[in-house]
Amino acid sequence: MFAPSDQHRNSMSTRIFWVVFSTVLAGGAVWMATALHAQNTTSKRNFKTGKDIYMSGCVACHGAEGNGQSRVLQGFERPSTFPDFTSCRGSTPEPNIQWQAIITNGGPARGFSQIMPSFRGVLTQDEIKMVVRYLRTLCTNKAWPQGDLNLPRAFVTEKAFPEDEVVVQSAANMEGYPSGNVTTFYEKRLGATDMIEVQVPYGWNNDGTNGTHSAFGDIALGYKRKLWSSLRTGSIVSAGAEVIAPTGSKTAGTGGESTTFELFGAWGQILPKDSFVQVHTGFELPAHTNIVPNAFYFHTAVGKTFSQGWMGLGRRWTPMTEFIVDRDLVTGAMTNFDVIPQIQIPISKRMHILADIGFQVPVNNTAGRSTQVLFYVLWDYADGSLRKGWR
Repeated sequence: MFAPSDQHRNSMSTRIFWVVFSTVLAGGAVWMATALHAQNTTSKRNFKTGKDIYMSGCVACHGAEGNGQSRVLQGFERPSTFPDFTSCRGSTPEPNIQWQAIITNGGPARGFSQIMPSFRGVLTQDEIKMVVRYLRTLCTNKAWPQGDLNLPRAFVTEKAFPEDEVVVQSAANMEGYPSGNVTTFYEKRLGATDMIEVQVPYGWNNDGTNGTHSAFGDIALGYKRKLWSSLRTGSIVSAGAEVIAPTGSKTAGTGGESTTFELFGAWGQILPKDSFVQVHTGFELPAHTNIVPNAFYFHTAVGKTFSQGWMGLGRRWTPMTEFIVDRDLVTGAMTNFDVIPQIQIPISKRMHILADIGFQVPVNNTAGRSTQVLFYVLWDYADGSLRKGWR
């Protein structure tokens, strides 16, 4: 038998040290929960700020700066959705209630990693809100609007909040000959305040004489910019423009008559008790007004969000009603009034995949204007892939 050399002993000691050290870090969250529970028991809580709570234990995984513990020091494999609280793009789009739910009930409650433990019963809701307020300060560029101003999407009323989304929306007549359309929206956020959007519609029509015709509609490219937002007042204001190309088919009745330019403004306002109102108004300005007249529209959506689960930290459902006003700017034209009752429902546990169903009902001038059933599926791709967040 040969005795191990000093170099070998040192190598073994180093490996043992790092194994133990990694294990301790991996259990950092558990240690924090135990320590906080002990402080609860002895009524000797020394937490005065959210930063105090964060630095007491969250730092073991999330790092002192909020961008994650060093990979050398962390004792676990970092999941792909591991947050960087200093990244404004990643940390601002979600509302506070989403962060409260994850801290309270753990990562799996929102379809994230089980590495994030539950602190329900360890921290009070007031303390959890203190932590969330502290985390919000780690994004230092205040041009990024906070996710609480990211109000639910309605069918027709444009949101003021810039988004990263894919939406597939359909509309179909409930009366008369079959007609309708399916439109795909791709929205891409550009920095703190800007967003571009592409709309690709596909429609079908039946005039009762020549059967059903289908074709692509008029493709649109839009731009939106947040002008002002304030979480204190619960308000956000944006403006935008859109160009609609005549790519549709006049024969199939899916468009294709004139290039149209659109200018619009959008406003969102948080109201008490999880209620809100959104306004979207603007002008449609065709290049060939002898074919298609100028038009004005005013759209508004009013709704209220209801939350399931303990302390309202579960899934969120939002019934809304839109009021639609449209008028061609020609002498003698009638103003059309429509109403759209609807409800937005969560599909995935992470709530990055949502659905909405409703009915657009003409209030006046109903000749040739059928009631339509509307439906969309929304994917907030910044929150994860289509396969993520289900369990």
